[in-house]
Amino acid sequence: MKREELICPSTWLERDMEVLCYTAESGAKGIAVLVIPPEGGPCKKYEQGGMIDAIKDYIEEGKIQVFVTDTTDWESWFNTTLDTHDRGLRQETFYHYVVDELVPWIHKENGSDRPLTVTGCGLGATQAGILALRRPDLFEGLIALSGAYDASYFTRGYMDGVWYDNSPAHFLPNMPVTHPYVELYNQKSFVFCVGQGEQEEEGIRTCHVLQDTFRAKGIRIWVDFWGYDVSHDWNWWKKQIRYFLPFTIDHYQRRGLV
Repeated sequence: MKREELICPSTWLERDMEVLCYTAESGAKGIAVLVIPPEGGPCKKYEQGGMIDAIKDYIEEGKIQVFVTDTTDWESWFNTTLDTHDRGLRQETFYHYVVDELVPWIHKENGSDRPLTVTGCGLGATQAGILALRRPDLFEGLIALSGAYDASYFTRGYMDGVWYDNSPAHFLPNMPVTHPYVELYNQKSFVFCVGQGEQEEEGIRTCHVLQDTFRAKGIRIWVDFWGYDVSHDWNWWKKQIRYFLPFTIDHYQRRGLV
């Protein structure tokens, strides 16, 4: 497996963003998988948690090519020294960095224009869910593990238009059933997974909100609740990514995208 430290320049963030890229030694690239690391971590955090090793065989077989980006979470979600509205604006610039700059950059690196899969754990899952639900035209697959999908949980109840756009538990219930995204969601391979053990309380609550909303609107997105022993940690996330990734790859194959 080839590991490269790359740079994606960002006008939105006014900085260069480090991206770790993992490719088969043979050069086969496969499906492009974008990873958002958890809890404000740098791109190296995903690898350090053992997640790359957990899916190494899929990379080496040329089924997937993985891109892990740096985040700006400590400037937005976790920056309690900044005005809450301004924190939301900073989160929105990260969103635009991904959809306007990083996604096209990954397409060039991957050599394909097919929609990406996006995944993450913890807050990385929150970010991945926001990206996939706001722009299902850009993402074919989603594997969101242990995320929390109500932005007001991070803002101590504060909500405005910018945070609303980054809060699936708020914007999805208000989406009309006639919205074109409803049909588009049903063509995708999107999954939200959460354990029911330690540190998963908000994830459980908000995944139930999403599940109820999906059912009410006829959206066939998979929401999966794992056991009461399944906690918010790397050991479970490694098992979960191993479990869900084959479903994503199979979806691409059935859709004729690989």
